[in-house]
Amino acid sequence: MLVLSAADVHALLTPAACRELMREALVALAGGQVFLPLRTVVRPPELDGLIALMTTHLHGPRPAFGMKSVCVFPGNPRAGKDAHQGVVTLFDPDSGEPLAVVNASAVTEIRTAAVSALATDVLARPDARVLTVFGAGVQARAHLHALRPLRPFTEIRIVGRTPAAAERLAEAEPGTVPLTDPGAAATGADVIVTATTSADPVLFAEWVSPGAHVNAVGSSIPTAAELDPHLLAAATLVADRRESLLNESGDYLRAAAAGLIDPGHVHGELGEILTGRVPGRTRPGEITVFKSLGLAIEDVIVARHLYEQARTTGRGHHAPF
Repeated sequence: MLVLSAADVHALLTPAACRELMREALVALAGGQVFLPLRTVVRPPELDGLIALMTTHLHGPRPAFGMKSVCVFPGNPRAGKDAHQGVVTLFDPDSGEPLAVVNASAVTEIRTAAVSALATDVLARPDARVLTVFGAGVQARAHLHALRPLRPFTEIRIVGRTPAAAERLAEAEPGTVPLTDPGAAATGADVIVTATTSADPVLFAEWVSPGAHVNAVGSSIPTAAELDPHLLAAATLVADRRESLLNESGDYLRAAAAGLIDPGHVHGELGEILTGRVPGRTRPGEITVFKSLGLAIEDVIVARHLYEQARTTGRGHHAPF
């Protein structure tokens, strides 16, 4: 069995290559080639964290079968660790034998930002110039790297949990500016990313300018929401997967509970936009929101790619199993 560390993942997977893998995953999902149950979340009452089990099967000429087991511990960033910890397990689709175990933190870091890059490419205005990132951790950094090549941003703003966190990221990322006022950071921004571990909204409707695009990536459970419900109500809402959004997104569920939106408010899935079945942005002043929950098919297609690359390059560690 092949074991791939975080260093192996970063060596074998570039943001640009991952963006195309995510296109493959979402197009396959839109085409009905993916079996994708809702994730199973286990939250022990005495544990300050949870574990989510995400399984999937891709059928067709290049099948993939696997599962991501990911722990989410919101307090980790305060200790300098990624909030997401776990493994992606790739299985042989013919025999079920384990082929590879891959560091899930690194996979999640790169693929989440790559999906946001796809969404930004089809939903953000072509003339977008100001990028604001809420969050100063692993996902914030990954999104900076993934989004910068897509538009000629002339101003990049960072808002962290603390001013010190934003300043540290800004020092590591030339051309970025740390801000302490979240409202001022969002106002006038053309593209906004929320990549926090907050359980309650950090971005509000009155801060978001007409024509802005929002990638909401931090919340992936029903009990946490980064976006003000009124922002979802005012926006064109795009999901990575409709069923997951309606059942797992705290952002959607809070807005629905307030009577502001219902399932008919969902414009479509990102894969449907990528295949041309659903239009992307239709007018310059439209506010668009891409709600990213993260899908097992994204992780498993990445694991398949890494497995193939590692066999070619000799990267990773082979363990008898």
